[in-house]
Amino acid sequence: MARISSYPLDITIQDTDAWVGSDSVSRSTKQYTALAVANYLNIKGKISISAQMVFRSVSSNPGAGDFFGPVDGSAMTAITTMQLSKTDVSSQNVVGFMDYLVGSNILISEQSKISIFGHFLIDSYTINNPDDGFYTLNLTSIGGNGNLTELLYYNFAIFTPSALVTDKSFVFTQGTTSTSWEVVHNLNKFPSITVVDTANTVVFGEYIYNSLNKVTLNFKNAFAGKAYLN
Repeated sequence: MARISSYPLDITIQDTDAWVGSDSVSRSTKQYTALAVANYLNIKGKISISAQMVFRSVSSNPGAGDFFGPVDGSAMTAITTMQLSKTDVSSQNVVGFMDYLVGSNILISEQSKISIFGHFLIDSYTINNPDDGFYTLNLTSIGGNGNLTELLYYNFAIFTPSALVTDKSFVFTQGTTSTSWEVVHNLNKFPSITVVDTANTVVFGEYIYNSLNKVTLNFKNAFAGKAYLN
């Protein structure tokens, strides 16, 4: 057999390229394609990616690294709860990390097919039975596409779109003088407020939050100006 160093280097790896190796059980010599190796690394979670876990969808006989509950073919957007193994396919314990993520956004996507995904808010993550190794994951669907397929592997990863990261703000203009301004801002929160008159002098008053989307501003004297909400 020629020296390995005498073989030409292949700098363009393709899915069908193969390596020669030994089977761990029979010790027989076999070929392993680049695609097969890549699939093995993905499915077994052998490459560590921060904030990402891998689980398999099953409907019966769940074990470590599996999740169950949503039926085969369920729309990703229809998923609201599942039973999730406390360890993912790489055998790392995810309990502490999942506890930390409660209240956060998560993306559950089919491996190698990112267009099949669900975007969720994690409502709660609670122990199912101390002896069975599974936790109940309750979710609120935010968006998604496609359907769940049994026995396929799914990536679970922290996901916060830029639209959710950027804090919203609103500028209200009071064109006529008044002691009471009614501001409908639709920010879906209780915003901080700064009010200025037409000379850009800050004016203080009483702020009544009527709802997450409306606030009434009351002042001692009538004036016109702007309110900055963020």
